[in-house]
Amino acid sequence: MTAATLSKMPRRASYVPSMDLVPLVLEGRVPAIARMISRAEAAYPEAANALAEIYKRAGRAHVVGITGVPGAGKSTLVSALIRALAAAGQKVGVIAVDPSSPFSGGAILGDRVRMSDAAAASGAYVRSMATRGNLGGLARSTLEAVDILDAAGYSPIIIETVGVGQDEVEVVSAAHTIVVLSAPGLGDDIQAIKAGILEIADIHAVSKSDRPEAAATVASLQGMMALGPGRTDTSWRPPILAVSSVSGNRVRDLLDAISAHWAHLQASGEMAVRRHGIARTRILGTARHLFSRKFDEGGSLDGHVEKVVGRSVDPATAARMLLGWEKES
Repeated sequence: MTAATLSKMPRRASYVPSMDLVPLVLEGRVPAIARMISRAEAAYPEAANALAEIYKRAGRAHVVGITGVPGAGKSTLVSALIRALAAAGQKVGVIAVDPSSPFSGGAILGDRVRMSDAAAASGAYVRSMATRGNLGGLARSTLEAVDILDAAGYSPIIIETVGVGQDEVEVVSAAHTIVVLSAPGLGDDIQAIKAGILEIADIHAVSKSDRPEAAATVASLQGMMALGPGRTDTSWRPPILAVSSVSGNRVRDLLDAISAHWAHLQASGEMAVRRHGIARTRILGTARHLFSRKFDEGGSLDGHVEKVVGRSVDPATAARMLLGWEKES
């Protein structure tokens, strides 16, 4: 059942129109926040105006991306950050992006379960979102969820990605500060993804600092940073911190580094560059989504597919025909 079909169905008496949820979101009401994020995920047409209004009220939160290879301990680190931030009196929001179930399309790792103790103890808001087949480590509606939490007064807002490799670095255009987490003892695995790591990281963190391999991993990262160009859009030099999410060792230092990077963006004027990149990513991402939905649902793609399958037209020509840039023969 498509979102368009759902929007035409008779509404239950308990249904609250999305625009009526906006003031409740701004007040920080958790049920309203949950409903609005669900409607953003489902892409309900009825919610579009409400999300546009929320976007106008957002823009104050510090958005922090936590990424790294699967198994590095991202969720455990996020739980430790939640506790430390809450202890400092901050209202923390977390969007944990999971791979999708091939059957239901829903999230299958269940970060809300893994982080439930930390969230319950701190009043943090944690939401798991499925990628639904999106590449880049993020769900399509991730940034709409960030807007909702931002407008509701949460800051910082942490985005935990599925796991990152060289081709899955979309989080760099979704957050102000990028923390790349590496696990000790990866060895050649670090070499395999070093280009992606060096290009996107504002802060490097090495998990499980109590393990003897952690020092070697820190040294490897230091060596790669000495050889690699790192990020080219900033004068910030990424620090490298070995942390233990279980014992809490140097978690406070990591938070201080995150705060220092936020201050650097403000003082240097680089915040404008980050915000420009985020806005560009959102516009192009939405355009791709609308383009795909328009032709998938309209059926106009099918005829071109048959021509490409039959080799009477090449894919590039078919794409230009689909866009109306070239007349059909």
